[in-house]
Amino acid sequence: MSIENRVTIDLADNGVAQVRFNRPDKMNALDPAQFEAIIEAGEKLRTMKGLRVVVLAGEGKAFCAGLDISSFTADGERKPLAERTHGNANRAQEAAMTWRKCPVPVIAAVHGVCFGGGLQIASGADIRVVHPATRMAIMELKWGLVPDMGGYNLWRGLIRDDVLRELVYTNREFTGAEAKEYGLATHVTEDPLGKANDIANEIANRNPEAIRGAKRLSEAMFEKSGDEILMAESVEQDAVMRKPNQIEAVMAGMQKRAPNFTDV
Repeated sequence: MSIENRVTIDLADNGVAQVRFNRPDKMNALDPAQFEAIIEAGEKLRTMKGLRVVVLAGEGKAFCAGLDISSFTADGERKPLAERTHGNANRAQEAAMTWRKCPVPVIAAVHGVCFGGGLQIASGADIRVVHPATRMAIMELKWGLVPDMGGYNLWRGLIRDDVLRELVYTNREFTGAEAKEYGLATHVTEDPLGKANDIANEIANRNPEAIRGAKRLSEAMFEKSGDEILMAESVEQDAVMRKPNQIEAVMAGMQKRAPNFTDV
């Protein structure tokens, strides 16, 4: 099973990593090799020096068309899905959850088609920038399946409960413009990749230690109790306050210049 070049990573000098699903002939559909390539890319990003932001997109005509049905019955390596192969997740779930496990913000630029597992992967990003004409659906019920790639975990706080139930039960297709209304898109624009890069460049100009701390707090918000969140805020603030990068953020702002941070 070759995963070479299935997902590409290009880290710029400013710490913005361009990550691309690179199976354009199949609309970046998910076969076993694609799952492995996505997980491998996520693991590389977690330890990448100088990383500040990730921009995630698909090559060709689609972000990700979901499961490659032609490989569904051919996957002879399938294990029981309840087996945790990647920490708290199985292989399919990890392809979506790895973006939440990434220590820096992930911005998904979504175009063309974003179905099923592709939508669950996009939901793992911190921010989703979507073309208004993007075709989107929670597709699994069409094939007699349930969404099981981390979607129910990731959709908490994004989409109203009754709307989610209707989209799941009917596998109704909707547009990127409708996704904004539902809470599944952060921004809708004719140039999702351009907008995603604009946001990424702005984030890359912030204290990288504070950005990572803010992402940890964002993840804790739905997992921890109120008391635990209050403590987590204090711990994260103690870790950055009066440190060189925080002082540099203040000085750069006062002097109206670009900051010069030390990368994590």
